[in-house]
Amino acid sequence: MMTSEKLNLGVIFGGRSGEHEVSLSSARSVLDALDTNKYNIIQIGITKTGEWLVGEDVWQSFQDGNTNGLAHAALLPIPGTSTLFTMETDDKGEENLLIAASSPPKTAARAWYHLHPFAKLDVVFPVLHGTFGEDGTLQGLLEMADLAYVGAGVLGSSAGMDKGLFKDIMLANDIPVVESELILRREIEEDIKSAVLRIEALAPYPFFVKPANMGSSVGVHKCKSQEELEAGLRDAARYDRRILVERGINAREIELSVLGNDDPKVSIPGEIRPTDEFYSYEAKYHDDSSELFIPAPISQEKTEHLQELAIRAYKAIDCAGMARADFMLDKDSGELYINEVNTIPGFTPISMYPKLWDASGLPYSDLIDELVDLALERRAERDKTEWRFER
Repeated sequence: MMTSEKLNLGVIFGGRSGEHEVSLSSARSVLDALDTNKYNIIQIGITKTGEWLVGEDVWQSFQDGNTNGLAHAALLPIPGTSTLFTMETDDKGEENLLIAASSPPKTAARAWYHLHPFAKLDVVFPVLHGTFGEDGTLQGLLEMADLAYVGAGVLGSSAGMDKGLFKDIMLANDIPVVESELILRREIEEDIKSAVLRIEALAPYPFFVKPANMGSSVGVHKCKSQEELEAGLRDAARYDRRILVERGINAREIELSVLGNDDPKVSIPGEIRPTDEFYSYEAKYHDDSSELFIPAPISQEKTEHLQELAIRAYKAIDCAGMARADFMLDKDSGELYINEVNTIPGFTPISMYPKLWDASGLPYSDLIDELVDLALERRAERDKTEWRFER
């Protein structure tokens, strides 16, 4: 799919999410790996409050915590423009929107932003983890703007992001998951004792408590008592209105990388052995003492079964581009359970997704190129669809 001309590639990072810093780390690795002979790279940073910013070396400005020299930006959901705009306020500095060629209504009491073309975009690479980047919201904007983009579409992104919905889809496809209860924030706020009793009826302690729509182990707790469970529920409710509580198992953590659109391929499996009680945020991004085994020390039969389950799960949520499929192997029973399909996996230097592909014979820079190719392939497939019906 690659052409002889350079592609204008927009790399989006940061984001309005608890995984903002993780996104910056992943983006740094992606930016370093991109071949400037193939791509004109447009860095697009999103602040923790949701502002889009562009300019010179946006990533470094975000890393330094000083974005004063950057310009506000906007992407309009208008097919055919493929343009990223900068936004300029008038002297009053108010915050309504207006394309530069338009005129505000005479009755308008507020001033307007003027939009100016900044860069044409051929492909967008969202390196955004968590809410407003990995959950289908950004993908919806990119679909409306008719842009090619790396990774899953709206459906695959949202289904992969919500752990409760994901479990339901896996059960419908006969892919094993650990028993769980879904608790709403309102239940925790109004009657946490009843929520705890419902959870305790599921299985003996321990339980794992997780925000349904968060990643990188943010807000995740292993709870061994009622006191810890109540505290874990309250903390998880800070990050989502839906909280998933799972029966705790004595598990090995096995991960596989998946790559492709309609005909995906899968890597060899890897195993993570964290020094913490589970693969926590600290263990993932700040503590390098966790052990990674690539390939995972499991039988060939188990490997093939994992690979088959990973592909089935990927297709079940209509994933595209890439995903990391995470499994739990019960040390006591030998049973396999799928934990999640992460549609924008980490791309940091210690992240499993690129490491597994490298061990499977696909180096990091080639992986990035293939992801861009898959984005263009997905766009070409989408262009075959008729959007209007005429008699």
